[in-house]
This record gives sequence, structure tokens and C-alpha cells, in this order.
Amino acid sequence: MLAQLSVFPIGESTSLSRYVKKGIAVIKESGYKYEIGGMSTCIEVPDLDALFELVKSVHQAHLDEGAQRISIDLKVDDRRDKNATIQTKRGAVE
Repeated sequence: MLAQLSVFPIGESTSLSRYVKKGIAVIKESGYKYEIGGMSTCIEVPDLDALFELVKSVHQAHLDEGAQRISIDLKVDDRRDKNATIQTKRGAVE
């Protein structure tokens, strides 16, 4: 299962990198394969339960950093007819 995740605090300041770094650290610690993009992070996860636990952990990292309001954009690709990975999706269009 692939997910595209963007988590950011609202109303904190114009630079949000300190929050993003905390979220990326949580994703890195999870052990799931991921790629950071300019506006979101793509993650390979085994199922929705794992994904939602990861999103909750990233959310908590932002709260721990002091965020008072958080926006989460999540897009999920649950393909069942074949194993889709970040690499296979990219390869299909390159």
C-alpha cells in the first residue's frame, strides 16, 4: 500500500521545517520505505492500520513540537491486483 502524506501546523510561522523534520524522523524510525518530495512524503506501508498508526505518530510529533493546529493531507493507493511500490509507480511513467 502506498500513501502520500503531508502534515503541517497552521498559524505557526512562515518556516515549517522544524515540524517537518520531526515528522520525517518519525517516518524514518518506522522502518517503512519512504521518499521525501517538495510538498509531501510517499510511504510504503503494509496496511491501513500501520498507516494510521504512523500518521498518529507524526501528528503527535508536531504536537510535541508545540503545534496548536495541524493540517493532514493523506492520499492512499490500495492496489490489490499487483504489488505497487514507489519504484513501480515511478517506472510506469518514466
